[in-house]
This record gives sequence, structure tokens and C-alpha cells, in this order.
Amino acid sequence: MIKIFPFIFIILWSSAFITTKPIIDHSDPFAALAFRFFFVAVGFLLFSIYSNYSIIIKRKNLIESVLSGVLFHGLYLGGVFYSISIGMPTSIAALIVTLQPILTNILSGPILNEKVTFKQWIGVLLGFFGATLVLGLDLGSKIPLLGLVATIIALISITASTIWQKKLSYNLPLSVSNFYQAIGGCFFHILVVIFFAKPYIAFTKTFFLAMGHQILLVSFGAFTILMFLIKKNSASKTVSIFFLIPATSALMAWFFLGETLTVIDLLGFLITSIGVYIATRD
Repeated sequence: MIKIFPFIFIILWSSAFITTKPIIDHSDPFAALAFRFFFVAVGFLLFSIYSNYSIIIKRKNLIESVLSGVLFHGLYLGGVFYSISIGMPTSIAALIVTLQPILTNILSGPILNEKVTFKQWIGVLLGFFGATLVLGLDLGSKIPLLGLVATIIALISITASTIWQKKLSYNLPLSVSNFYQAIGGCFFHILVVIFFAKPYIAFTKTFFLAMGHQILLVSFGAFTILMFLIKKNSASKTVSIFFLIPATSALMAWFFLGETLTVIDLLGFLITSIGVYIATRD
């Protein structure tokens, strides 16, 4: 069962790109994310209580979990949502964030004492090349400077969060850890809304469907699987599967939204898959 977790994660995480645009079309990105992680926190709290897990934890573990949530749910998702909301092309934002496995490989050695092999580097480079083919770089598009900055912040944040999560010393149940991470993300976005944003949410049917998908399938499903994989595997191997997300998202956009899928896209998908296989196989 555990062996199929990466595939489930890829499908669930990739599907988030299909529902991000409908959410930011009907809301301020930070208000939407505060709304999302409030209910995510409530959900993990109820599950922890149901599972008889204590939510009373040491102060050190509390700070670590909340900080992890600020990095991942706050700065990473906030950066991606904000950049797209101000006109950053989704494909270019996704391509920048896809640099994460390369950055993680560079840092996991000196920080986590993980040995990144030559084979892993070959796989990572193939994965990035394939993802680039799938997404393409629309050099003629106008890229907003703030959107570029926000996306780079998102890239740094998800890399730092992955390494931080692997480095943590505690052994909390996933639901308890995810509860406090969701609280960290929720409060981060609430503070952004209070001091910087003009919050609004149009509670339409489209918003509820898209938000329900991201709460249930992405935050409860994909994120929990990701935390499990980080805990069980090396950070460098875990993040290599992220290269499959742009290609999978492109396939989903073709199937569900009728977007164009070219031969180059399919070639990129194949190269990416080979790269991820090489980087993650034992």
C-alpha cells in the first residue's frame, strides 16, 4: 500500500492546479487560504480527538509545527496564489516552483547529511528538463515583478519547509502535527489579511466546489501523504516526485478543461517520468 502513496500524492497534488484559478477568481487569495486552513485545522483537530491523540504537546514541538505550517501553508501557498492572482502565468509559476528538487538536493547534503548520488542528480536534471518541455516558457508573456518575487519566495519556502520537516526531532502523530501546521498557516494568512490585503470571498457554488476539493483531497489527502513520505524517505528522494506534477496537471487540464496537449508535452511527460524513476529508485 505504501508504495502507491507517491502516485496518489501526485494525482491529488496536481489536481489542485485545476481548482486554484476558480478560487482566486472568486476571492482574495489570502482570505481564501485563511478560510481553507481554518477548516483544515478543525478537521485535523477532530480526527486527533477521535483517534485519542493528545493535542497537548511540548512547547518546542508546537513552535516547530507552527513554523513548518507558516513556511508551507503560509509563504509557499500564499506566494503561489498571490502571484497567479496578479497575472503571473500559471505555467511559469509552476516551472519556478518545480526547481524545488534541485534546490533541495543542493541543501540536503550539508544540512541533513544526506548523500545525494550522481544517479539522483541525473534523475533530477532529466525531471526538470521534462517538466520544462511540458510547461514551456512563454517568453512573450508579461511577467509581473511582484508575481516573480512571490513565486521565488514560494520556492524558497517549500524547500525550507521540506528540509525543516525532515530535520525535526519529534515523533508526533501526523494528525496532531498537521493540526498545528494548519493553525500556523491560518494565522499567517489572517495577519496578511488584517495588515495588507483587502479581503473578500464570493461564496458561489464554484468557490465551494473548488475549495471543498482543496480542503478534502489536497490538504487532508495529499499533504498528509507528503508528510508521511518525508518522514519515511530522504528529503532529496521525496521531492523528486514533484517533477511529475506539472505533466500530470497538464494531462488533467487536457482531460477536464479541454486544454491543448501536444506531442512535445507527451515527450516531456515521458522524460520526466524516467528522471523521477532514476532519482527515486533504490
